[in-house]
Amino acid sequence: MELIASFSVDHTKIIPGIFTSRVDTLGSEKVTTYDVRVTKPNVEPAVDVAAMHSLEHIIATFLRNDPDWKDEIIYWGPMGCLTGFYLIMKGNREPKEIHNLLLRAFQSVADYDNVPGSQAVNCGNYLMHNLPMAKWYAARFAKYLEENTGNEAIFVYPKSERLVTDDGRQFYDS
Repeated sequence: MELIASFSVDHTKIIPGIFTSRVDTLGSEKVTTYDVRVTKPNVEPAVDVAAMHSLEHIIATFLRNDPDWKDEIIYWGPMGCLTGFYLIMKGNREPKEIHNLLLRAFQSVADYDNVPGSQAVNCGNYLMHNLPMAKWYAARFAKYLEENTGNEAIFVYPKSERLVTDDGRQFYDS
């Protein structure tokens, strides 16, 4: 069985940032999955589950309502490891091209007094939200994005080295 693309990233070297995870072609259109890494895996604690849920609701709402980008947004959701999010968009832009969009999205969290869509009628786990912690994580990541705008490392995935054995089996080594 082939190792999927997101498992070929060296998680011992990845830092918070915006990375191209994969580019797919659907019909004649390109679709890009971005890895929006909020914390350093296996070093910093994972994002609080309830805060992650709140960030998912708020930032998805922001992205799908941004007048310049809403038609490009396909999906925004958390990673299972709770260290970041996946953003799926139409097209194939470099991570730097969506830096400002994501900076504004994370900055916008400060303006929310309530989590959108957090009622029982529109959320499968409406009691699991933590807006104060979501604001803390969002402010922290927004500040990081601002401070590291010129840092190439926040836009380039550290790939694991692929080793191929004599009999053709592939292994990933950090």
